[in-house]
Order: sequence, then structure tokens, then C-alpha cells
Amino acid sequence: MTGTVLILGGNGKIGHHSAQAFSTAGWEVRRYRRGTDMTVAAMGADVIVNGLNPPNYHKWAKLIPAITEQVIAAAAASGATVILPGNVYHFGSEGGVWSEDTPQRPVSRKGRIRMQMEARYRDSGVRTIVLRAGNFIDPDGNDDIMRAFLLRDIAKGRIIRGGGADVMQAWCYLPDWARAAVDLAGKRDSLARFEDIPFPGHSFTMTELQHCLEVHLGRPLKLSPFPWGLMRLAAPFWELARELGEMRYLWDTPHQLSGAKFDRILPGFQQTSLEQVMLAGLPATMRQVSPGGSRAQAASPA
Repeated sequence: MTGTVLILGGNGKIGHHSAQAFSTAGWEVRRYRRGTDMTVAAMGADVIVNGLNPPNYHKWAKLIPAITEQVIAAAAASGATVILPGNVYHFGSEGGVWSEDTPQRPVSRKGRIRMQMEARYRDSGVRTIVLRAGNFIDPDGNDDIMRAFLLRDIAKGRIIRGGGADVMQAWCYLPDWARAAVDLAGKRDSLARFEDIPFPGHSFTMTELQHCLEVHLGRPLKLSPFPWGLMRLAAPFWELARELGEMRYLWDTPHQLSGAKFDRILPGFQQTSLEQVMLAGLPATMRQVSPGGSRAQAASPA
């Protein structure tokens, strides 16, 4: 099943990869232009992918509710299904394998904002699919956490870790998320009016990432702690430092996302290999060919 999709935030990570995936699957792709009437733009659309998100957590408490109301109004007027990239902030600091049934107990302000946002979609009655994911990995290097944070000093032989080296973390390769969004859009009429679907992605520790990159690059790498102390000092004067500090707990909270519900709805979905996902944060000159001359395993087509 194909149709027309309206992409919100087409220049961002979610919007960019979603537009590519829907286009490849044969959908008509429209890109919303900021500042125009979203409801007018949504008329005739079957699906709205909400890739709008204030960068660097800027004014979340004000901007996220405002964006939410715009999207709900556009979906209600057009009858479109909203596909929303969910995150893991509302699960709190109790680690484990998190699923759609895990209690929502946020320990951060941003977690409460996201929880309230999702509740607003559910209560609005518009058809909504929350495709929940861990940390984004963007192979195009669009300021994702892998490239901008963990591997920012890889040329110097360092991997930056936000928490313990052996703490399991959930990761999401964005081209895979976008392909899953397309597949779910095709099944939207058979789904509940509000669906919370964890995207399992891949889960790995910093030690596992270190080992993979060392094998690929053929040299040892050092795991270095992120300078959280400096961030605390900068927090009174720098918005991003304050916002990142609030989320520090996640780096020391071992977690994965359950794939049980996802696999029931999309059986046979093929994710990109773990090796390729781990290598995606490397600069292009380091990513392509290993010292032995072999390329990272390519993803199988869905």
C-alpha cells in the first residue's frame, strides 16, 4: 500500500531518511515548509511523519506542546496517520528490556515533556504510530550522537563514553527506522488507533563498540570519559550543557528495547548488520575498507 506522505522537518535526521525511504517505496513525498499552514499542507496526505524537534533541546517545554497541537490539528483535518519518533526518556532510570508495557516513570523534565506529548496524541483521537527508538545513528553524519559525541576524537584514537564502558545502550540506525516507518504506514489500517511500537534496533556497550572499531581500523583505541564536570560548570551559562547534564543518567542505565511487538507486526524485517551500524559513525575515509581489504557487510534489502 502506498499513498501520499507529508514530511515535517525534512532537513533533519528523521525527515531526511523518511523522505528517502518513502520515495524509494513508491510514495508521493511532500515536504512541509516551515512557517506555512500545516493543516493546508496536510490535506490529501495519508501519513504525516513528524520529524520536527527543537535542536539542542531548545525551549522544549514551550515548543514541543506547540508543535504537537499543530500536528494534531493537521492530522484531524486531513485524516492522516501520524508517525512519531518516540524515545526512551519516559522510562526513567530503572534499567532492563523496555517495552510498550514498561511503566512510564520519567526522572527528567524532558522525559515528562515527552510523556505528556505522547499522551496528548493518544487522547486526541488522531491515528498515531509511535515508533520508539534508542540513540540515533545517522550514516550521513547529520550531527547524530555517534558522530558528534562518541567518535568526535576517533582520529586521535579515542572513543568518548558518557557512562560505564560495559553499560548496555539501545541504538537506532536511522535508515532502518525509516524503512520500518514505511512498512508500518502500509499496515496503518490494521493497527490500533494509537500504537506504541518499540523499534529494537541494536544494543551494545562502549567496550563492544571499541572492539569492533579496533578490528576494523587495525589499531588500539582508548575509551575516555566525557567531561561531565566541565559541563556542570558551564551549565549556568550554556543551555545545551544544562540539557545534556539532565540526561546523564541514561548513560549509566543499562537498557534495551524489546523487539517482540515489532516482530509480530513486521515479521521478517531485516535490519542493517551490527558491524555496519557500528562503523556508520566513522568518517567516510575510515569507514569503507578494513585493513584486510574487506568492506563492512551491506544491509540486506527489506
